Amino acid sequence: MIEGYNGGGLLVRFHSLVGFLPFPQLSPSHFCKERGKSLQDIAKGLPGSLISVKVIQVDEEHKKLIFSEKEAVWSKFSEQINVGDIFEARVGSMEDYGAFVHLRFPDGLYHLTGLVHVSEVSWDLVQDVRDILNEGDDVRVKIINIDRVKSRITLSIKQLEEDPLLETLDKVIPQDGSVGPDSLSTDNSSNIEPLPGLEAIFEELVREDGIDDVRINRQGFEKRVVSQDLQLWLSNSPAVNQKFTLLARAGRQVQEIQLTTTLDQEGIKKALQRVLERVP
Repeated sequence: MIEGYNGGGLLVRFHSLVGFLPFPQLSPSHFCKERGKSLQDIAKGLPGSLISVKVIQVDEEHKKLIFSEKEAVWSKFSEQINVGDIFEARVGSMEDYGAFVHLRFPDGLYHLTGLVHVSEVSWDLVQDVRDILNEGDDVRVKIINIDRVKSRITLSIKQLEEDPLLETLDKVIPQDGSVGPDSLSTDNSSNIEPLPGLEAIFEELVREDGIDDVRINRQGFEKRVVSQDLQLWLSNSPAVNQKFTLLARAGRQVQEIQLTTTLDQEGIKKALQRVLERVP
C-alpha cells in the first residue's frame, strides 16, 4: 500500500513495515498513463494504491527497507518477451548513447523498458538521438537482445525498415511502367560505356588482392536527376557465387556492377576506400 511520497519517491507499507520506493524504481506504466505530468503530480495520485514490489535492499541495523516496482514487473513480464518480438512503444528519457523506450503490452499498459542505442535508431548516421526522437513519441520497436541476468532489453527501430543499401538495379528503378520501356538495359552489357570516372576505379579495383573481376552487369535510367556527381556504393545484398553488387549513379544513369571476389563485405569496403583514395 502506498502511504505517501516525498521529493525522492514513495512511502510504501508492507504489513507492519514501511519502506521506501525511489521514483526511478517505479514501473513505466505510471509515466505513460499520466502523459506529460511531472513526477510530483503523478505521486500525488498514488497514495492508497496497492502495487506489486520486490525487496531490493534490507538494512536491519539502520532500519532501511527499499522496494522496487520495476523489478517486480520485470519478474512478471520478462518471461512473455523474446528476441524478435515487435512492440508498440513510447519514448521515455534520452541520453547521448540512446533512448529508453517503454513497451506496451496487450493489456494496454507499459510494463518494461528497453534501450534503443543511437546506432539502432536509423539506417542514416545519427549523431544525436534527440534529432530523431522526442520524449513521448509513439514508435514501433524490435527486441534484438535480452539480458535476463541484468534485466536489460536492447531494442531497434531501424531493423523494422529495409536497409536502404539492400539494393539492386530493380529496386533503384522499379519496373512499374512509369519510367519508360527502356529504363533498364541488360543486353550487350559488355558494350555499356562506364560512367565518367568508373574506368579508373575499375583498373585500381582489380589490382587489389582478392578482387578477380569487375564488370558492368546492366544499367538503367531514373526519372529525374539525383546528382551529376558520380556516386558509388556497395549493396548489402548477399553475395551469389562470390559476386557482390556495386551501384554507380551520375545524373539519371545508374549502372549495376558485378564484383567477383574472395573478400567478404568488410574487405570490399576497405578495398574501395583504398581505391577511392588513390583515384583523383
